[in-house]
Amino acid sequence: MAPSSMTDQTFLVLSALAGGPAHGYALISEVSSLSGGQTTMRVGTLYGILDRLSAQQLIEVDREEVVDSRMRRYYRLAASGVEVLHTEATKRHEQAGAALTRVRRIQPGLSS
Repeated sequence: MAPSSMTDQTFLVLSALAGGPAHGYALISEVSSLSGGQTTMRVGTLYGILDRLSAQQLIEVDREEVVDSRMRRYYRLAASGVEVLHTEATKRHEQAGAALTRVRRIQPGLSS
């Protein structure tokens, strides 16, 4: 996945996995937390993202375990996923900085 085409939801899933291996429900919760509650991810959306990231070899299965008679799969960032996340986070940081600089020119009293 080219970093320039990364959706916010994909960025948040990769960011959540940067905190360590996690299973689906934990990822949904972490995405909500990372977004300040602004992103509520549905299960189908999450697993679609996980399938794409896995196919792109940006994430991999860390382990599987049975909890309450159900299989729980934990995912982790692959080395290439770390690189893609770093590139995307840097790009977003630079873009946000440029936007804030321009906004402050228009409205000098705004804080950062």
